Amino acid sequence: MIRRAVGITLFVCAALALFYISRFWDFRLWQGNLLGIEGLRPQGGLLARWLRGTPLAPYELLVWLTGGFLVLTALERMFTALWPVPEGGTGKAGSD
Repeated sequence: MIRRAVGITLFVCAALALFYISRFWDFRLWQGNLLGIEGLRPQGGLLARWLRGTPLAPYELLVWLTGGFLVLTALERMFTALWPVPEGGTGKAGSD
């Protein structure tokens, strides 16, 4: 179980690193925007740009924190649904 989670985490980190580094390759995923999507520019500050002109603009950091919390909560629920903890146990090997 832990081995699979570590493997998935490493795979996601490698994919993110490749997306970031691909800006400097001849094989360009960024061609002006990531995968041609106008809203995903490689310069960064996307959330600040999206929030500009809204009442939430001064609270960009809080929006990031709230979004991160919601994503992690959704991931936890997904993992719990896919691999439930056995009844009466902690889910650790040898603790039953």
